[in-house]
Amino acid sequence: QVQLVESGGGLVQAGGSLRLSCAASGRTFSTNAMGWFRQAPGKEREFVAAIRWTWTGVNTYYADSVKGRFTISRDNAKNTVYLQMNSLKPEDTAVYYCAATTRNWDRYDYDYWGQGTQVTVSS
Repeated sequence: QVQLVESGGGLVQAGGSLRLSCAASGRTFSTNAMGWFRQAPGKEREFVAAIRWTWTGVNTYYADSVKGRFTISRDNAKNTVYLQMNSLKPEDTAVYYCAATTRNWDRYDYDYWGQGTQVTVSS
């Protein structure tokens, strides 16, 4: 089992920045990627970003809507993944979820999820 705990959400004005953290514990050695998703009220959960590690290196992936504004990164020593969010827009308002996977790579498919953290961007 892998446990995920998100933190760092909050209220920010448009144009501002936030950094979300996702601390992983448990059988983290079995994971090969982690991602961030978000769900706004009345909308389906959507992919935001992912970071995947293999023996050849680390790769990152982004939704078009956040590319150039958000950055995903990982601190191996802390078993923590971060989502740096800059130039935030009101449409970024959502509950943000961290996810981890032990499965074959698919940026949309994860078997462990955090409880979510609220991000609200005011106009």
